[in-house]
Amino acid sequence: MKTRILFFTVLAATLALSAGLRAQSYEYPFQDPKLSEEERLDNAVSLMTVDEKIATIVGQGVPRLGIANPGSTEAIHGIVRGGSNQLPNLGFAGQFQMMGQQQNRQGQQNRQQMPQTPPPPRMVNSTAFPQAYGIGETWDREMAFIVGDVMSYEARYYSQKSGRNCLILWAPNADLARDPRWGRTEESFGEDPYLVGEMVAAEVRGIQGDDPTYWRGAALMKHFLANSNEDNRYGTDSQFDEELFREYYSYGFWKGAKAGSQSVMTAYNRYNGIPCEANPFIKDILNKEWGMNGTIVNDAGALRFMVSAHHYAKDINEAIGMSLDAGLTRFIDSNFQQVKTAYEAGFISDELLDARTKGNLRTMLKLGLLDAECPYDKMTFDEEVAPWESQEFKDKARLVTQKSVVLLKNEGNILPIDKKKVKKIAVLGNRAEAVLKDWYGALPTYTVTPLDGIKNAVAGEDVEVRFQRWDSDGTAQEVAKWADICIVCVGNHPATSPDWGAQSIQAPWAMGTVAGDGREALDRRSLQLETEDLIKVVWQANHNTVVALISSFPFAINWTAQHVPAIVHLTQCSQELGNGLADVLFGDYNPAGRTTQTWVSDILDLPNLLDYDIRHGRTYMYFQGKPIFPFGYGLSYTKFKYSRLKVSKDGDNFVFRFDLQNVGSRDGEEVVQLYAQFANDDAAKRLRGFDRIALKAGEKKTVELVVPAEDLKLWDSEAHQWAFSGKKAKIQIGASSQDIRLKKRVRL
Repeated sequence: MKTRILFFTVLAATLALSAGLRAQSYEYPFQDPKLSEEERLDNAVSLMTVDEKIATIVGQGVPRLGIANPGSTEAIHGIVRGGSNQLPNLGFAGQFQMMGQQQNRQGQQNRQQMPQTPPPPRMVNSTAFPQAYGIGETWDREMAFIVGDVMSYEARYYSQKSGRNCLILWAPNADLARDPRWGRTEESFGEDPYLVGEMVAAEVRGIQGDDPTYWRGAALMKHFLANSNEDNRYGTDSQFDEELFREYYSYGFWKGAKAGSQSVMTAYNRYNGIPCEANPFIKDILNKEWGMNGTIVNDAGALRFMVSAHHYAKDINEAIGMSLDAGLTRFIDSNFQQVKTAYEAGFISDELLDARTKGNLRTMLKLGLLDAECPYDKMTFDEEVAPWESQEFKDKARLVTQKSVVLLKNEGNILPIDKKKVKKIAVLGNRAEAVLKDWYGALPTYTVTPLDGIKNAVAGEDVEVRFQRWDSDGTAQEVAKWADICIVCVGNHPATSPDWGAQSIQAPWAMGTVAGDGREALDRRSLQLETEDLIKVVWQANHNTVVALISSFPFAINWTAQHVPAIVHLTQCSQELGNGLADVLFGDYNPAGRTTQTWVSDILDLPNLLDYDIRHGRTYMYFQGKPIFPFGYGLSYTKFKYSRLKVSKDGDNFVFRFDLQNVGSRDGEEVVQLYAQFANDDAAKRLRGFDRIALKAGEKKTVELVVPAEDLKLWDSEAHQWAFSGKKAKIQIGASSQDIRLKKRVRL
C-alpha cells in the first residue's frame, strides 16, 4: 500500500511539474486555456496600453500581444465579401472597388491594419441564399441553421485563405417586420416575435457552431431596438410600453441571447426618448439580465447622429462618453484619434475603458484569437474548390430556396405543370431574366434565373419555351395566346435601381425609381405592384396564367389574387432562384412555405408608419381588416388531416400531441402551427409553436409540439416579470393563423 501511495505521489508531482512547465511556455498568462475566462481577460487587459485598449474600441486586435483583429462582415443571407448590387461582368478591379461599401463601415483604423493586396478574384464570392424574408418563409429552423452554418464555414475559409479575418458575422437580423412599408422588410424573418425568435436562435447556433468552448463565428444580432422605419430613422423615436418591449420588440433578441449570442448592434433611433446606443437597456437588460457581455457595437453613423439628429449630446466627445458609459463596447463609425481625444478630454475613465475593452476581448477569446490554436484553426479546406463552388453548398442553397416558396393560390390545380400535357410555355416579365442582388447580399459565382430554371426543367422534353419581357407593342399578348400556360415573373428591384437592362446603374442612397420598392434608408411609398398591369394583359389573352411574385415584401395584389388561378411567392437573391422556382412549378418539389406577414389589401389598413404601438392594428395579433393572405398561410399539392389532440405536462413543458395524415396523392410537408389565446390579452392570438412535418402520401404521424411554460407567459408590467395571464389558455392548432383545425383549453 505504501508503495502505491508513493507511486501516486510521485505521479502527481510529475504531472504538476509538467503542467507548470507547460504554463511557463506561454508568453502571457492570458494564453493559458486552463485559466478561467475572467482571469484570462483581466490579465490581457492589464497588459495593454491605453492606445491598445482604444484600438479595440474601434475594432482592432492587439498585435503586440499576438491577438488578431477578428474582423467582421455583413451576413444576412450569405457573407458579403465584395461585388456590386448587380451581377454584370465588372472585372476583378471593379468588384474589388465595390468592397469599399462594406469596408467603409469598418472604420479607417480597421482598414489600416488589413492587408492592402487584393485577394484573388475567386475570393469575392460566397454562397447566396434567399433573402432573410424568404428564409423566414421556410418556417424551418433547420434551414436557418444551415444558412448560419454555411456562412460561418465560409467566414473561416476567408479568414484562413485571405489573411483577413471576418469572424464576427452581423447576423441574424432579429428586427420585426411590423409594417410591409418598411424598406428593410427583406432583412427580417417576419412580423411575429415567436417565429422570429426561433429562427434567430437556430441561425445563431449555426453561426457559432457546436464546440463547447469556441465559436466558429460570432453571431452579432441587429438592430437593437425597434428600428423598422427607414425614412428619417437617424432621428426618430420609437415609443411603446414595457409590455411591448418584452413581448414583441426584444423577444427575438432574447431568444438569440438564450441560444448563445453575446453580441448585438444597436439601432439608429431613440427608444422612448433615448438613442439606442446610449440607452440604459444595454447594461440593465442585455448585460446584466441576458448575460450578453461580448461586443456591443453601434451602427455606421449613429455616433454623429447622437449630436446632429437626436440632439442628445452636445458634441462627439460627449456622445462617445455617453455611449461607452451606457455599455457600448465598439464603434464602427469612429476612428482611433476621435476616441483618444474623448479619453484625453476626460469623457472616458480608465475603469470604463478597461470594462469595454474586456467585452471586445471576450469575443476574441471565444473565437480562439487569444489561444495559440483552437479547433477551428485546424479546419481543412479543399485546395481546388472553394466552399461556394462545392456541390454540397449549391444543394443547400437550392434546398433553402425550395422550402421558401409559398403557394398562395392554385385554383383548379393548374399547378404543378404537367410536361406531358403542356407543350408551349410563355415566360414573361421583368424578373425572369436575372437574379438581382440586394444591398447586403452575397456575390455568387453563378446564378440560375427563373427563365433558365424553367428551361432546365423541360430540357429533353417536347416542350417549347418563349420569352417576352414587356407588352409595349402587344407582343406579350400574342405570346400568351400561343402558349398552353403563361408564367409571369414580376416583383421589386431589391436595390431600387432603374430597371434599364444593360444600362442599369445603382440607385443613389435613399432613392428609388418605383414607389413600391424599398431598401435600407428608403421606405416604400406604395403597396401597389407596378407591373400588375402586365399580369392583367397576359391573363386577358390566356387565363391559364401563373404569377411568380419574386419580391422582398408583400404587395397589395388584389386584382391578381381575385383573377389569376395560380400565384407563388419567393424572395430575391438566391443563386438557385430559378431552379427552386421551377422545382415547385413542375412538381419536383411540393411547396410548404408560409407567409410571415399579414398581406394587407390596402395601405389604409395600416396605421401611421411611426406608430410603434402594434395594438393599433398591426400584425395578425391586432389586425382588424380582411387580408389578402393571412399570417402563416400557404398551400400544398396535397391535403392534410388533423385529429386527436391530447395535452400533457412533462416537468415545466406542455406537450401537445395530435395525429397528422397526408390524405392526398402526393408526398408533401405541412407546417403545423400552435396559437394561444390568453385571458385578459388584447391580442387575438399568439404563435407559440410550429414544426415542418414531411409525410408521404397516405402516411399518418403523431406530431408532438413541446412548449416550455415560459412560452405560455406574458409580461407582467407591475411585477416586471413573465407570468401566466389567467388560469387557462385556449390552444389552437392548424395550418395558418386563420385555418385552425384543433382546439383545446389548457390549465396553466
